[in-house]
Amino acid sequence: MVELLQQQAQQLTHQQLQGLELLQMSTQELDEYIRGLAQENPMIDLDDTASQKECNEDCSNSMLDRLKWLEDNDWQNRFYQRIDQDELDPLTQVGTSGGLEETLVRFVSRQLFRRDTSQELTDCVCYLAACLDQSGYLSCPIEDLAAAYGAPVPLMQEALTVLRGLEPAGIGAVSLSQCLELQLKRIGCDGPALAIVQAHLESLSRGQFHAIAKALSISQEAVRQAAALIRELEPRPGAVFDSPSPIRYIQPDVLVVEENGRFLAQVRSHERAGFRVNPYYLNLLEHSDDSEVHTYLAEKFRQVKELRSAIAQRESTLQRCAQALVEQQQDFFRLGAAALRPMTMRSIAAQLEVHESTISRTVREKFLQCKQGVFPLRYFFSSVAASSAGGTESSGAAARAVVQELIAAEDKAHPLSDQQLAERMAQMGCPISRRTVAKYREELHIPNTSSRRIRNL
Repeated sequence: MVELLQQQAQQLTHQQLQGLELLQMSTQELDEYIRGLAQENPMIDLDDTASQKECNEDCSNSMLDRLKWLEDNDWQNRFYQRIDQDELDPLTQVGTSGGLEETLVRFVSRQLFRRDTSQELTDCVCYLAACLDQSGYLSCPIEDLAAAYGAPVPLMQEALTVLRGLEPAGIGAVSLSQCLELQLKRIGCDGPALAIVQAHLESLSRGQFHAIAKALSISQEAVRQAAALIRELEPRPGAVFDSPSPIRYIQPDVLVVEENGRFLAQVRSHERAGFRVNPYYLNLLEHSDDSEVHTYLAEKFRQVKELRSAIAQRESTLQRCAQALVEQQQDFFRLGAAALRPMTMRSIAAQLEVHESTISRTVREKFLQCKQGVFPLRYFFSSVAASSAGGTESSGAAARAVVQELIAAEDKAHPLSDQQLAERMAQMGCPISRRTVAKYREELHIPNTSSRRIRNL
């Protein structure tokens, strides 16, 4: 017997889905989204005139006159035009990001042309060069590389010896110690510096000059001189060939301004691409007798209206969320990170009567600019790190800021231990355990007490 069950299920409309999608976009992503739609929808006319309000028609004509004069009289401009033509030649692009970019593999391969090695050995060296990581290290065992390439292990070991003899010095090493050792041997150094990188590198990183001097039976002055030489070496010889990472520019979505002693949030809606309905296609929609044209344009016009509605809803939600955040964190904007209060997305969601996921989408990839700097909106959400006897609560971010401030102000010859930091924070009204102090210190990438101590030798 078949039993029929009736259930209610909420389904999101296309407009609601679009609203959720736009809500979690950053300003840059929204700008790209609008420009992409403008390529598909003839009803959307991008309006970039907002950023050009300062330029009137007279200014434009004056600018055109200046450009015409430059074209006729500026020899340097003609020189740059000749350079633009030269850039069509790929050989002028060697070593630049626009053409034949220099790489570690190419650099190594060119050195092999000057060596009298067999083609088989040359091919193995080039293979090993291609297996180097970005720092120039060879992290995979030579036996595994030989098996993967299909060459005898002795031949691959010979290729590794050749590779380690090429420039830049230190490539092909399996560790930092060996990398520095190869560089010292290249310059003919066989003194204390070589012994230190071979067996005492960790002690050197901790500044334990006395222990190194005792182990090597040399003076501390000799250790200091060796340390100065080691600092001149390159720990990542292959890094010079790394392609520069693209610079990511942060565009704040919210500005915090002070008015009458209170801080207010302002959404920077003017930073994104503006758009309007194309008047030609709107007129065609209203007067066309062609049913297919009318149906097509009506659908595109509906998309424009939904886009406008979704953007307005996004900015309204962002404004409400940002203002609620600012209201909760007035002390932060007045005093700094140490005054940051604990605040959760759930509490803001309850205040705005929306779902917690809405707040999560709203703060995703959004940034706030204030007099303290630029912060991601997620920075302001944290749980309670400590509660004082008077009932005052401190957030985790505020506790981290206090740890950082205390360590920055400590006596470098007698740095504070984690227990001492915990005791001082308790006196400041932010009681947390020693273990929590250690956790925050590690999250801030601050070394322990002994590593922070500066000894007078």
